[in-house]
Amino acid sequence: MVFSSVVFLFLFLPAVIALYIICPAKLRNGLLFAVSLFFYAWGEPVYIWIMLFSTVFDYTNGLLLEYFLANKERFVNYQKYRKIVLTVSVVGNLGILCFFKYTEFLLTSLRDLTGTDIHIWKLALPIGISFYTFQTMSYTIDVYRQKVKAQHNLIAFGMYVSMFPQLIAGPIVRYASVEQQMNDRVLVPAKMAAGLQRFIIGLGKKVLLANQIGALWTEISTQKTGTVLGAWLGAIAFMFQIYFDFSGYSDMAIGLGHIFGFTFPENFKYPYISKSMTEFWRRWHITLGSWFREYVYIPLGGNRVSKPRMYFNIFIVWAATGFWHGASWNFVLWGLFFFVFLVLEKTFLLKYLEKSRVFSHIYVCFFLVLSWALFAITDFSQLGIFLERLFSFSSGSDWMYYLRNYLVTFLLAIFCSIPLVEKLYNKIKKIAFVNLLILAVILIVSIAYLVDATYNPFLYFRF
Repeated sequence: MVFSSVVFLFLFLPAVIALYIICPAKLRNGLLFAVSLFFYAWGEPVYIWIMLFSTVFDYTNGLLLEYFLANKERFVNYQKYRKIVLTVSVVGNLGILCFFKYTEFLLTSLRDLTGTDIHIWKLALPIGISFYTFQTMSYTIDVYRQKVKAQHNLIAFGMYVSMFPQLIAGPIVRYASVEQQMNDRVLVPAKMAAGLQRFIIGLGKKVLLANQIGALWTEISTQKTGTVLGAWLGAIAFMFQIYFDFSGYSDMAIGLGHIFGFTFPENFKYPYISKSMTEFWRRWHITLGSWFREYVYIPLGGNRVSKPRMYFNIFIVWAATGFWHGASWNFVLWGLFFFVFLVLEKTFLLKYLEKSRVFSHIYVCFFLVLSWALFAITDFSQLGIFLERLFSFSSGSDWMYYLRNYLVTFLLAIFCSIPLVEKLYNKIKKIAFVNLLILAVILIVSIAYLVDATYNPFLYFRF
């Protein structure tokens, strides 16, 4: 079940909101836990036990970390025991993630490298495992660091891990950011209304922009021949598709969080207006970037070390970031692609980019298009064909056909990728009637597309 589905919009969500409103405050965590398990089981009934195991596993680890700290007089080497618990948590979480996400990839790579006949296990990837694994692992790390207190209520912790608004695709919500809200939140009509408004806008971004422009990428990327301009239009279409797909889903998640009394962290901040790759990664998938910075980059020494070691730290972070996105070498290549540019910018490039806003923006957009081509195509032979098309300088008129059919969608995508649209909307929405009219149009047109359309992918399901 995805947010942009008729079942979710007309059955699941209205029923959950109604139950949540009439439910006593002290039972709301339990209700959210139950409906979140139902939400997950709807699409992943077989692997729900993995999420439940991760929940109990790190709930127990948190209690053990607290126990050894509280009884340090009894345990002379209490810190050693706490480190053992933390190690078990990290190894256990990464072990589960790697087993389900990377076993087939590693066995296939080993078979291709050695030429031996290795049996390849075909394991389905549990939905959302990359997201909830990072959340539970960050919880035990923060308990170990004494940044948060261990959660003693298993139902409340289970609700945190499985909360359906952000379960399958983030944003990655660290326990510290919602610790106080878990048992101390009230339903505020104004906040719920703002959440519903955010949800509708996110739905529009997903259905009316990502789905529509994504159809162009699907058509062009499957062709073995075509013009250079057609290939660039396709790559740019994917650049917009993945942005509006994921940022739209994040908007819907944040909006749902508001409806249920939570404040989730922002995940996107107009990344395509960036003037450097460094700035882009402060604006794109913000919660993932902050997770790697907090739990990988800084523990490795961050930038408080020698330059060679700092570059090594950046290399580790970006190799891991690429690999986190998928079990395929193209994702590793994609991560290392950004590693190269971030190192170049730290070394000398930033001071030149700061001199020209126009050149810096062209530089970012050009290389972002190439990066998304690396990201989108997992098969290296197909990737090579597509990259060759991008620089083949072949002539033809197919691009005119595509542009004629998708020009309005491209213009809307560009317009909605810059802060101007938000500034205009913030002025317009002060007029209540106009705001309601805009939201009603977005909602009705989105539903009409969902009812009629067969193309409704969600790209981050596979991550």
